[in-house]
Amino acid sequence: MHATLPLLRQTDFPALKRRALDTLQVNLGYRCNQSCVHCHVNAGPKRTEEMTAETIDAVIDFIAASPGVATLDLTGGAPELNPQFRRLVIAARARGLRVIDRCNLTILEEPGFEDMAAFLAAHRLEIVASLPCYLEENVDQQRGKGVFEASLCGLRQLNALGYGADGSGLLLNLVYNPQGPSLPPPQSALQAAYKQHLGEKYGVVFNELFTLANMPIQRFGSMLISKGQFNAYMTTLRAAHRDENLAQVMCRSLVSVDWQGYLYDCDFNQQLGLAIAGPAGGRLHISRASAAAMEDGAIRIANHCYGCTAGQGSSCGGALGHETAPAPSCAG
Repeated sequence: MHATLPLLRQTDFPALKRRALDTLQVNLGYRCNQSCVHCHVNAGPKRTEEMTAETIDAVIDFIAASPGVATLDLTGGAPELNPQFRRLVIAARARGLRVIDRCNLTILEEPGFEDMAAFLAAHRLEIVASLPCYLEENVDQQRGKGVFEASLCGLRQLNALGYGADGSGLLLNLVYNPQGPSLPPPQSALQAAYKQHLGEKYGVVFNELFTLANMPIQRFGSMLISKGQFNAYMTTLRAAHRDENLAQVMCRSLVSVDWQGYLYDCDFNQQLGLAIAGPAGGRLHISRASAAAMEDGAIRIANHCYGCTAGQGSSCGGALGHETAPAPSCAG
């Protein structure tokens, strides 16, 4: 796989500082039951990296010592594959935290995970589920043959438990990624198209659609280099930069924790190895970190940061602003 960091280090992206920390995003490991083309983590079934019980304890201790942290955002790989997933969820919910599970949907169909959907509902986790299109052919092209049908089965499981239904309080949000080196279409219009197609054809309901730009790193970035498209994509991102998105980028109020417990300004920096530095140098570990001490700290930046500020903007919670354009399709 081609290295992308050497192509991203030199940048004129504006300097950023962190505000008060309110979200802890924890990567529980890179093991996944899928291998998606757009995956910025390069996750897959053969990955073995996994957060240990001791590091999970350090995460729980950090949460207990950080009253300003209101959200725990669990990601991977498939975070549910970590044997400590349920213990961490229960501990965080007992402390009143909002817990997000970044679920690939197909994990709910895997042997041994038949009761996972019920667990998620019982503990009232918010589900953020990747579904890069409402068309079967496009999803299977990006994520593998049969993934669309397995994703529908997962969505129907969650719908049957009340997820996505008005008034249930069980939030089910979907995530769209472009098929190639282009910016996402306007989020609100694409959300309407998703709701109409999935509802009318499959009887599936959900709350919101989040549109995310593909980051020029890891698997996707390597593909761009192989196809000679890397520089053109970076030109697209830089040309579409909007200063007004800087106030809302996720790194201002979030830190990312890797499977070993080291801290990063975001999940993308984690995959590039751009760690938050400790007071004595080296990488800062969550067992030695303080939320208060990280406030007002400088955020590490590189050229990939334009992926978060281009156009309507992009974050783990979807678009940061609004764009107007003709009704989009995920088929492009």
